[in-house]
Order: sequence, then C-alpha cells, then structure tokens
Amino acid sequence: MGEIELEITTQTPLNLYGVNNRNLKLIRDHFPKLNIVARGTILRAIGNDRELNAFSNILSALIEMSETKSLTEEMIEEALDGNVGNLDKDMGDILLYGIKGKPIKVHSPNQRELAKSIETHDLILAVGPAGTGKTYTSVALAVKFLKEKKVKKIILTRPAVEAGENLGFLPGDLKEKMDPYLQPLYDALHEMIPKEKLNDLIDSNIVQIAPLAYMRGRTLDNAFVILDEAQNATQSQFKMFVTRMGKQAKFIVTGDLTQIDLPEKNKSGLVQAVKILMNIQGIDIINFGESDVMRHPIVKKIIKAYGNTK
Repeated sequence: MGEIELEITTQTPLNLYGVNNRNLKLIRDHFPKLNIVARGTILRAIGNDRELNAFSNILSALIEMSETKSLTEEMIEEALDGNVGNLDKDMGDILLYGIKGKPIKVHSPNQRELAKSIETHDLILAVGPAGTGKTYTSVALAVKFLKEKKVKKIILTRPAVEAGENLGFLPGDLKEKMDPYLQPLYDALHEMIPKEKLNDLIDSNIVQIAPLAYMRGRTLDNAFVILDEAQNATQSQFKMFVTRMGKQAKFIVTGDLTQIDLPEKNKSGLVQAVKILMNIQGIDIINFGESDVMRHPIVKKIIKAYGNTK
C-alpha cells in the first residue's frame, strides 16, 4: 500500500472536481481500488503502487488542463479512457481532446489564425491548396464549439458536383447518398467523437449532413456550419448558402481555387466571394499556403511547382 498527494495551486478546485463533484466521481469510478480523498486544494489517493502511478499520470495532466480551460465531464471521460500519459503539455495549440484523449491541435500559423478568428468573426473563407488542414481544423472547431455549448448543432455540407446535385439515382437515404462526398468530414469527426456517440448525434440531428442544394429555404440558427469544397459551388448556390446564416451561427467555408470541377458555363461562387466580401465587417478571409501543408513533405514541393506555372 502506498499514498500519493496532489495539490491544485493556480485555480479553484471546482474546475477539476466539477459541480457537485461530478468529475471527481468519474475519477473515483475509474479507480475503484484506490481510496481517493479530496480536501480543498489537496487530492490524496491510497492504494497499490501500480494504480497510484496511473492515477498520478492522469490527474497531473488533468490538473494542468484545468489551469487553462474549463473541464467538462466529456473531457474527463476521454482522458480517463485514453491513456492520458500521451496528452500534450503544450496546451496553447490544443483545440480539444479527441478519441482516447488524443490532443487535436493546430499545427501551422494559418490554422492558428483560423482558430483565433472564429471567436470574433461569424463567416470565414478558408482558401488554399489540399493538405493544409482547412477542413480538419474547421471540423475540430465545430466540435469544440458544440462541446462548449456555444452552438446547438453542427451542419456539414458540400456540393455534389459529380452528381450534378441530383442524388436521386444513388441508392440509400440522404445520408448514404452524401457519404462519398463528405468522407473527409467524417474522417475528421471520427477522430474527435466516439463512433456510438457520433451516431447518436446524427440520429438526433445535432450533427447534420446535407448536400448544398438542401440548404435552400433554411435559416441556420445556433449552428456551426461548414461548407467544404466551396470552389465547386456556383455563384447562385454560394449566395444562397451564406444568406442562410441565422442568429448565433458560425460559418466556415473551405475551398481550393485551383481545383474547380464546375462545368465551364458555371462560374465558381467562391472565386466571386473572395473578391466581393473581403471588406465586410464580421467576415474574414484566410489564405492557406504551402507552409500550412501537413501531409507528406513532397506535397509542399508539388504545390510550389504548380504555383510556379501561373
């Protein structure tokens, strides 16, 4: 039998323990073999050395997290389930903790700028080449806002150019028809939300997947909305989309102006928007570039080579 003592020194214990000690109960339930006693800023545990070592690693990380952000029950659960020894100590770039406590971070200046800008702007155009983290960072921010209860739902949409926005001939329901087009968004979500919980959020319409054409006529209130691959939205579609914004909404539009797949007769709404929306208060335009590429190092060289052909 051994004993370990941890002290909370820089903030109120309530942030770690939770309202009515809910977070503390989760911690105790995770370590049933330990006798855990909380007295003000002191957290003491008694038990065998192996359990105490795991407890110390997890609680030290949680205490550090609690000094920079408000802990939620979800964050506690994810940390307890996820081997928190991996948690990154560089808290400044972490947006949230994903599956098994994996830290979801911003990695480049423009990803960092996107995370900062969304706090003060309601519509952001994130424009740049593939591999720069535009979509992934946008989804992470949407999940973060949902977890922090700043919005009530997430809406993901994308033009289905290959199907001409006419998805009727594809088998399955609306979600199944759109899945091939929205796979990058799903891939990001699956890193941040456990599969069963994500399915529940989709079933309850808290996370909504819809083709761009289905946005017409809607008013999107209290929502974090992402339009991906926006370079393939026509000018009329783009205008229709951005005018769907309701109260307490955040919109991020992502796109690559070098990968427009529209028929020649249709002009890209994103190209037009970058020109005409740049000076409107509340709207920000962030231009991603090769320095933001997070994929294989050769991708940066490819982007640079294509840029030199202009």
